[in-house]
Amino acid sequence: MVRDFVGQQLDHDPNFHWRGEAVTRIENLSDIAFAVALGMIITGVDSPRTVEELIAFLAFGIPAAACFSVLLGIWTAHYTFFRRYGVADKTIIFLNALLIFLILYMAYPLRFAFDSLFAWVLGMITGDQSRNIEIGVMSFKISGQIIALFATIYGLAHMLIALMYSHVIRKRDVLALSPYELSLTRQDHLSKWLQAGLGFGAAALGYFTVLNGFAGFILAFNGVTAMIAKRVHKTAPDDTATAPV
Repeated sequence: MVRDFVGQQLDHDPNFHWRGEAVTRIENLSDIAFAVALGMIITGVDSPRTVEELIAFLAFGIPAAACFSVLLGIWTAHYTFFRRYGVADKTIIFLNALLIFLILYMAYPLRFAFDSLFAWVLGMITGDQSRNIEIGVMSFKISGQIIALFATIYGLAHMLIALMYSHVIRKRDVLALSPYELSLTRQDHLSKWLQAGLGFGAAALGYFTVLNGFAGFILAFNGVTAMIAKRVHKTAPDDTATAPV
């Protein structure tokens, strides 16, 4: 009962009937992959050997926390999907396998992107460019290439989740989705496609335009995608009453 309560809080909609009552082996494998990726982010730096290195290590906990939040957002979307629908057919297994690969592949580019951004901000404040020199990010062009790599992987991860939602929409009759549940599914489906589009857009602008690394700030509009999706796929007020409890 505790697990169900916590899960419903993560889902933010207690009126959506969860079909994934048991944790599947796909989810177990995915959770391991997310845990490994988080470990790679935290341990992907040299261990401190002096007081100065310890202070630097603690300071760079800020970009590590930013990386953690990005991966946690993807994990939450993944968790909610499997709890809501409980689908584990060949299509979902294939898409989920690609997602696991991307998550593991994303860890180091993600940490490097936030490390370089933090080093640049710190250098602008203190005037000390030693960290930028150390990691080799000494031009806006290089920062654009870093953002392009990270944003592309980020966009692909959300695209795969969007494709998983496309699959359950096609299976809506088999899953017996109520009109209310289907509208919420369509909202998340569109939101994930928009998030993927933001990733690909940031990658293109970072690599091909003078925005370079500043293109990464486009990803800050991720929260807007849910608002747009809700406007496009509105939920009728009386649908809530028909949703299974």
